[in-house]
Amino acid sequence: MTETNVREALEQLDPLWDELFPAEQARLVQLLVERVEVGEDELDIRLRADGLSRLVGEVSGFTRAAA
Repeated sequence: MTETNVREALEQLDPLWDELFPAEQARLVQLLVERVEVGEDELDIRLRADGLSRLVGEVSGFTRAAA
């Protein structure tokens, strides 16, 4: 998976986000985010590396099927 693949997948997801049901949005967030730590002066968000590749595959398959 390349940076270009990730960028393209996220760009394709942006216009679809508002069309998704809240449960689908939550599933995508859980797919991408491993952990969120909120401190008094900081925010640490850890992403799932495998979640990004799964998202790229899902978004790519979805946009091909919609075309």
